[in-house]
Amino acid sequence: MAITYELIKRCSKTGARVGRLYTPHGVFDTPIFMPVGTQATVKAMSPDELKAMGAGIILSNTYHLYLRPGPDLVAEAGGLHKFMQWDRGILTDSGGFQVFSLGPLRKITEEGVTFRSHIDGSKHFLSPEKATEVQMALGADIIMAFDECVPFPADHEYARQSTERTTRWAERCQKAHTRKDQALFGIIQGGMYKDLRSMSARDLVSLDFPGYAIGGLSVGEPKPLMYEMLEHTVPLLPVNKPRYLMGVGTPDCLVEGVMHGVDMFDCVFPTRVARNGTVMTSRGRLVVKNAEYARDFRPIDSDCSCYTCRKFSRAYIRHLLKTEEIFGLRLTTTHNLHFLLNFMKEMRTAILEDRFLAFREEFWAHYSK
Repeated sequence: MAITYELIKRCSKTGARVGRLYTPHGVFDTPIFMPVGTQATVKAMSPDELKAMGAGIILSNTYHLYLRPGPDLVAEAGGLHKFMQWDRGILTDSGGFQVFSLGPLRKITEEGVTFRSHIDGSKHFLSPEKATEVQMALGADIIMAFDECVPFPADHEYARQSTERTTRWAERCQKAHTRKDQALFGIIQGGMYKDLRSMSARDLVSLDFPGYAIGGLSVGEPKPLMYEMLEHTVPLLPVNKPRYLMGVGTPDCLVEGVMHGVDMFDCVFPTRVARNGTVMTSRGRLVVKNAEYARDFRPIDSDCSCYTCRKFSRAYIRHLLKTEEIFGLRLTTTHNLHFLLNFMKEMRTAILEDRFLAFREEFWAHYSK
């Protein structure tokens, strides 16, 4: 089965839209947030718990699964879906971002990237063909072209050379990709330069990928600059194909991304900060580990219907976190993921009812960074 996208509704006043993505492992509505299961598991969560929250698709990481347990083992298990017992959608990133984050542990050439494992220092080589081969073995529904993530800041000449290389690598990924039950998405790069974003979009759209990611944002640049790049880039992408903003997962960035016409998002943020005792609410972040909540018997968020908020108090969750009980991490993670998945559902409803602009205004009236 091919992966297809259906546009259902466009906001009359903004770029926001509701769509439907059809995959071999189910159908899900967009805009959507994808919980990150880096090593074939969303930390602290079971597949059944994620499904109960309404997660339609999750993300796994090619770099980490390549290093361990290895793509051959996952393929032998019947692919990533069977290996992790997840029967809904899976997207795997190409590993490019992780490899380029290794800094001095990696070397970039036209052929690919030589790097040393962060686990044991062993030497590896990842090329566009190898990254595609690994993702085909993993068997995700959506896979990503191998790209170079332009760092921030970067001068124009470096960003230009890097972006042109990403296009050449995208062509090589297309040639290497042979699985008909997977969709290979291209990744728009270009750093913080509008002319390079235009060039990248033009070149990749000409290659006719079934979907497009916007990469190289949320890498340390000020948020207004990220929104400026989105405003410039999204209109350059096909209307009838899904658009994916990589590495974004805070409510403020999600609502602005949706306003600009983005369909898919992912980020480790909600699960990572949950393990540090930070939870998301409709009014901003709350550090439930703080002493001020020691005798606070209210739920994390009185407007939230998740298991954590229905059953437990801030005082109890703080106690669990302070005593390093695993259940505390599960409760904060449950809340954060439910909060974001429900937040996306509320935005979809607002778009369908043609009141997204009012939804956004109400959000900003109450939300504190």
